Amino acid sequence: MTDLPETSNNQTMRCAQDGAMTTVRQMRRHQIGRRTDSRVALVRRKTEPRVTGGPHGLSCIDFRCRSDALMPPTPVDAAAPFHIVLNVASGSNDAGATRNTIETILASANREHHVRLVERPEQLDLVARQTVAEARLRSGVVVVAGGDGTIRTVAQATLGSGCLFGVLPQGTFNYFGRTHGIPSDTADATELLLSARAHPVQVGLVNDRVFLVNASLGLYPELLEDREIYARKFGRSRLVALWSALSTLLHEHRPLRLLMEDEDKTRPMRTPTLFVSNSRLQLEQIGIPQAPELEHGLLVALTVRPVSMLTQYWLMVRGALGQLGTADDVISFAFQRIVVTSATRRRARGVKVATDGEIVWLQPPLEFRVAAEPLYLLKPEPELRCAPSLSDPS
Repeated sequence: MTDLPETSNNQTMRCAQDGAMTTVRQMRRHQIGRRTDSRVALVRRKTEPRVTGGPHGLSCIDFRCRSDALMPPTPVDAAAPFHIVLNVASGSNDAGATRNTIETILASANREHHVRLVERPEQLDLVARQTVAEARLRSGVVVVAGGDGTIRTVAQATLGSGCLFGVLPQGTFNYFGRTHGIPSDTADATELLLSARAHPVQVGLVNDRVFLVNASLGLYPELLEDREIYARKFGRSRLVALWSALSTLLHEHRPLRLLMEDEDKTRPMRTPTLFVSNSRLQLEQIGIPQAPELEHGLLVALTVRPVSMLTQYWLMVRGALGQLGTADDVISFAFQRIVVTSATRRRARGVKVATDGEIVWLQPPLEFRVAAEPLYLLKPEPELRCAPSLSDPS
């Protein structure tokens, strides 16, 4: 397979019929207006009083950034074909059975669909870009069947293409799907594709790399790397993930020394990890009070003061109990954009960053921000969704 040429965000969208195209254009004009209001708000922040105090003062301001939750959903053309990327390696499900379930339901509904299997991780990015290109040409919907990491990769290819986006969760944690009320059962999720409207959902970026759930550096990427080693030995499950985390914390980890630029201020920071979340469900599970700020066009950052190994275990327990936000050693705040650099004098080099469970090396400075436009996700209507269980282990 060969790379297909990149397409411009300014080209005419081909993934909706005329009526749907008009609706999306109206949504984007509305969105641009809200972004303009956001820029005005950023200027006003320096001169107008804040309502309440709070870490960095960002989560308690009257003037808000764009809220994708306030943008109207768009209907999906009933004749639009589904272009599906199925990651064979995601979760512990049998890929053959998953494919059969998807194709049986869509064939019964007489819905055109095309399934692409990804058998090796290194194929995923290319297959994702090819699938998006095909969906544009066929006025189709891009659908991904996989875990959060697979969903992130396909979302990266889809963002800015004009294509609508569907998800069939197949991973261990499925934070993105659960956050948006998408069933973890493949049959139920496939049935949802046939009836759902496309809702705009917020996308986070770190140096233009998409993340839908979280992005982090420091200790958390180390936890994820060790989790993958354990998963290859013992399989993928939440119990294995917990055991690997406990094992990782037994080792000594040097704190990061960072400089964080937030609006017009630069602050030094010494922390074992910096964790940026775009998942309200994940934040609510561990008890972070800024979780609702994600509905107002913001991201939420967590840092931990350098602490002993015993305190790290205690913080892990508090997170499992949903009480991490009240811990004295945890700092959390909402923001629209921050820039992070190293505070050391050593020559800048790549930084290990985790995005939705995948490890990459990025060149500093690291810019965390909200993407200028959302993904248009096929998901249940808010009044029809069942609230995710906060007791569901993470």
